[in-house]
Amino acid sequence: MRAVLRARLGWARLALRGAALGRAPGPPCWSCGAALPSGDGPRFCPGCQALQPPAPRPDLFRLMDCDRSFRIDPGQLQRRFRSLQRAVHPDRFGQRPPLELSGVEPAKETDCDADSAFLTEIMEINEKLAESKNEDNLKEIETLIKVQQEELTREVTAAFERDDLQEAKKLLAKMKYFANLEDKLKAMKIPS
Repeated sequence: MRAVLRARLGWARLALRGAALGRAPGPPCWSCGAALPSGDGPRFCPGCQALQPPAPRPDLFRLMDCDRSFRIDPGQLQRRFRSLQRAVHPDRFGQRPPLELSGVEPAKETDCDADSAFLTEIMEINEKLAESKNEDNLKEIETLIKVQQEELTREVTAAFERDDLQEAKKLLAKMKYFANLEDKLKAMKIPS
């Protein structure tokens, strides 16, 4: 919390300094709220290193580090493209820790493994899906999934309102199971 406040204070200072110089500050980091450097290339937050969204209308000549000319060195353009490609490649971000909210990491399906009654219910629905060949059975399963998702949505909303993030995490993990069932159901409905 303190880091976020410091980042926002820093952004406010930059905004005031920029206003005094007649410049508008850029948007703050989406992840931590820190002030961002200006520029057309891929921007990374100096505080948390989160990749920032591109500017709405970037100057492509500046982005690709080229002169404003019709004649552009293809080798230079290719090197710059590869450099930018390396900077934003997903492999660079695969080992980063997941975002957290008040110290609680995002939900994974394994978060509700201890709930054996729930897992039994999921297995039974999976078996029904595997055995179902007619449209009526598929509609029944679809209705069941929809009702369960709506109930879980109400429960997650209530957990967030109570600020019970651990409970919300467990419920979100359950929702992932139902989302997977829904995907399987959709795949079965698509004619091959």
